[in-house]
Amino acid sequence: PDLELGVVVEMSAALALASEAQVSIAAVVLRACALALAEHPRANAAYRDGRFELYSGVNVALALEGSSPVIFDAADKPLAALGRELAELTQRAERGELRPPELSGATFTFADLGAFGIDRPSIVITPPQAAAVAAGTVRAVPIVSDGAIVPGHEMALALAADDRILNGTHAGAFIATVKRLLEGSRF
Repeated sequence: PDLELGVVVEMSAALALASEAQVSIAAVVLRACALALAEHPRANAAYRDGRFELYSGVNVALALEGSSPVIFDAADKPLAALGRELAELTQRAERGELRPPELSGATFTFADLGAFGIDRPSIVITPPQAAAVAAGTVRAVPIVSDGAIVPGHEMALALAADDRILNGTHAGAFIATVKRLLEGSRF
């Protein structure tokens, strides 16, 4: 039994952080997800044999075309290191150079569907994981700020969750934390 939640995130601060740190926007979103997983351990769990178990490490699978390499201990890595590892794993996946240990042990899945021009993403969970997040395209939009209309940027995020572990309340709290981190973008 799964549920899907979506949220729209104002991305101006996240774009500034990506530029400042010289990483992709996917790296910034991945970092926010990793930090939120550490804060909400039920999102970093599995359902096995009629019960759920919490993982101690945050190991994020990257949903790429043809493979899903894993960034191990993602919540413990600074943004610049995470960005470098994301870029390196993506390049190595494209060349077919990943080793089997790099493709197993994931506790969560992240997909950057914005890279394909998808505005409103959707994703399914990879059993036994409790959750997965997909990011859409960052779009330039008018934003209301302090009663004035100003230029801004938005991105849609989709969260899929196993309701047996991460019910609506827990799922909502998790995706709200990701949104808060991205909109604050000081992590």
